[in-house]
Amino acid sequence: MTDWSCRTCAVEYPDTAEPPASCPVCSDDRQYVRPEGQRWTTLDELRDAGHRGRLEEVEPGLTGVCVEPSVGIGQRALLVRTPAGNLLWDPVGYLDDDLAAEVEAVGGVAAIASSHPHMFGAQVAWSRRFGGVPVWVAAADRSWVQREDPVIRSWEDSVEVLPGVRLVRIGGHFPGSAVAHLTGEDGRGVLLTGDTVACTPDEQWVSFLRSYPNKVPLSAAVVDVVAGRVLALDFDRLYDNVGGRVAADAAEWVRRSAARYVGWVGGEFDHLTGTTTS
Repeated sequence: MTDWSCRTCAVEYPDTAEPPASCPVCSDDRQYVRPEGQRWTTLDELRDAGHRGRLEEVEPGLTGVCVEPSVGIGQRALLVRTPAGNLLWDPVGYLDDDLAAEVEAVGGVAAIASSHPHMFGAQVAWSRRFGGVPVWVAAADRSWVQREDPVIRSWEDSVEVLPGVRLVRIGGHFPGSAVAHLTGEDGRGVLLTGDTVACTPDEQWVSFLRSYPNKVPLSAAVVDVVAGRVLALDFDRLYDNVGGRVAADAAEWVRRSAARYVGWVGGEFDHLTGTTTS
């Protein structure tokens, strides 16, 4: 039997003699199936093809977990390091002995969680490698889990997975889209958002979409709600799942970004588009 992984999203699938006919995660309108059709791989195949993991320091108490060449969507996982254990956030779809040893050297993994189903990666494989630690999945997105396992635990609107590390459901991109809120070593608050709230290259503005690859927007009403839930949290810095960040005053930039987004989709700036007749 083989643990399968979708080549496009790197979400893991169960042990079966043959791969599934399709990947429901990629068949959904927020993702895509490549023109050549559905393709599958395995962790062993990825390792033999030369993929390797590495760690990078993001800020005190926060370590990036990267894979080169990238696999699937190409997220950078974030390892939240605390005295009570580490949270692996948005786990990558790759794992080998060397990468596991590097993670073990900085405290291992005590819990696993994702911002949304596109980021499930090899979550069960990671859990098993570190002794069957809990994999926290938002109840609203529970049906998207493709590899069932007793390590998976559902949560509703908020849960503290480690002291000072809380998952909060904000919705939008997926009904269960979540952020991880950390106290931060300086006490000013850090928010890990996946692409529920996605960063831009200038390290200030952020945005909100139903589908990033397909460029499908969310409504003004939804973005108002999502931003309100985010702004109820206390944070100074924000990190997404591909290396983006808002380096300071992140709450204020989320507020400004939401207002800009709502203005554009609501027609406030139509006069700037060259399409109005009045």
